[in-house]
Amino acid sequence: MGLEGKVPDAKTVWLYRDQLAEVGVIEALFTDFDSYLKDRGYLAMGGQIIDASIVSVPTQHNSRDEHTTIKAGETPEDWANKPAKRCQKDIDARWTKKHGESHYGYKNHINVDRHHKLVRRYHVTDAAVHDSQAVEDILDADNTASGVWADSAYRSVDIETMLKDKGLESRIHRKGRRNNPLTKREVQGNNTRSKVRVRVEHVFGAQSNDMGGTLVRSIGLVRAKARIGLKNLTYNMRRLVQLQRLAAVPP
Repeated sequence: MGLEGKVPDAKTVWLYRDQLAEVGVIEALFTDFDSYLKDRGYLAMGGQIIDASIVSVPTQHNSRDEHTTIKAGETPEDWANKPAKRCQKDIDARWTKKHGESHYGYKNHINVDRHHKLVRRYHVTDAAVHDSQAVEDILDADNTASGVWADSAYRSVDIETMLKDKGLESRIHRKGRRNNPLTKREVQGNNTRSKVRVRVEHVFGAQSNDMGGTLVRSIGLVRAKARIGLKNLTYNMRRLVQLQRLAAVPP
């Protein structure tokens, strides 16, 4: 007997995935798998590295007035009478600039443990949210070490104070200012921190190069959270296989 009739069609898969997104199942699955990792000895160790990556979605072609209304958190009036048009419009995604280039979509804020390079926490926002605004959402209280690594975008008096209050030790890059460049010692310190912080880039690189890229073809924050969460979960599953394979290799 063939299997053709048992394979769900694209619409069925799409509806099922949407149902998972609506009830927040992906976040629960991610948490359950993290517990699975810890039960098998893969604890969050060595400190935590935080960073964010832009996740693009198809660009919306809206008028200037529509864009202004959406940015204000409202829905354009004429869309209410055009349900077919409204369901194709993403009013949650936002524009942002990085290295002088404009991007439209969301952000995947992640926390990676230094020792195993596994994603321990994540938080999804629109792309306009500054990286530093999601720090408290992704800090991992279970990490066995106190160090926190991040690039200079995360350095501020408020974040330094918050980390200290939580008993965490900042390893965040220092940043120079106009007429007040970094000293030679501070530059050397940043170079040392970079050797640890770069591990988080490997995660984003794997998601982009080995897992089909970071573009998500979905509409709205709820669906984006589900797809980005699945990407983080899948990365951890792949990483676990790598860790197990490395552990099996004799020294």
